[in-house]
Amino acid sequence: MSRSERLLNLLQVLRRHRRPVSAQTLADEMTVSVRTLYRDISSLKAQGAEIEGEAGVGYVLRPGFVLPPLMFRSAEVEALMLGLRWVADRGDPALADGAREAATRIAAVLPAALRRELETSALLVGASARSSVDAVGFELLRTAIRSGRKMRLLYRDKHDANSERVVWPFALVYFEEARVLAAWCELRADFRNFRADRIARIELLDELAPRSPEMMLNDWRRALQASGRTILPEPDSAPL
Repeated sequence: MSRSERLLNLLQVLRRHRRPVSAQTLADEMTVSVRTLYRDISSLKAQGAEIEGEAGVGYVLRPGFVLPPLMFRSAEVEALMLGLRWVADRGDPALADGAREAATRIAAVLPAALRRELETSALLVGASARSSVDAVGFELLRTAIRSGRKMRLLYRDKHDANSERVVWPFALVYFEEARVLAAWCELRADFRNFRADRIARIELLDELAPRSPEMMLNDWRRALQASGRTILPEPDSAPL
């Protein structure tokens, strides 16, 4: 392991500890000597990391520090590039643009060697098997989730029956063959999943949902676990 990788690992270890942790404990987690640990702590402090504490007392990293320039392992660079390429290829236009812009921004602050790895990554995204077409604006769906606002949907179910729903959206699930909006449905008084390719019209309402998206997401996951289903259900697995 290179010294830069070791420093990055030490930052990650410190982030996991909310309270001061002894040098010996840190050294054991890093599988280095206490003397090396002290040198690494000094190096991180010299680079701007706000590490509080001292030998014999313990150390804690104050939140908010990012080690510049960005440093990743090769596998992490490949994971980033593959994920960004997937979103650029399969995301809606706004997300695709965001993925391409993120790749450009990340490349701009990487060291030269890692930047070359990012730009020449051989992990590619294959052709999509998806055949459905979404008529809705995903940017509006994401806005509703971020703001915690209600939405009115005109929805066509799997039996081709149309209905109007007022929902409290809290998540978007991206499957290979479909995109699914997870929401609390006022009509059914329960959680429901709505395939995006069956949503004919959406209207963002001014009214806030009584529960935050985070609360509903946690409740949804607990309900799925209690019923023995997966956390991310298949597109047509939930009653609509």
